[in-house]
Amino acid sequence: QVQLVESGGGLVQAGGSLRLSCAASESLLHIYVMGWYRQAPGKARELVARINIEDQIFYADSVKDRFTISRGNTKNRVYLQMNSLKSQDTAVYYCRADLDYSGTNYYWGRGTQVTVSS
Repeated sequence: QVQLVESGGGLVQAGGSLRLSCAASESLLHIYVMGWYRQAPGKARELVARINIEDQIFYADSVKDRFTISRGNTKNRVYLQMNSLKSQDTAVYYCRADLDYSGTNYYWGRGTQVTVSS
């Protein structure tokens, strides 16, 4: 079982920046995909960004050119650098670890709240 702990959320003004961190309980070398998702009140959880074991990266259109996903120097952390934040980015952000490419074998973190004030 993989345990994930997110941190770095908070309250920021529109146009500001935050960096989220996700610490996994085991090396990312054993995890095929690490992703950041978010869920705003009353909305479905959506994919924000993901990076796979081959370092291929995907971003949702809504965050392209503003958010950057990256791996840390240690083997068990993934970051989400969020710049030019908008009120629409307000949500709980979750880290997810996929152990294969099936889309059915994954673990979630508990989430971290990001609130962007306009």
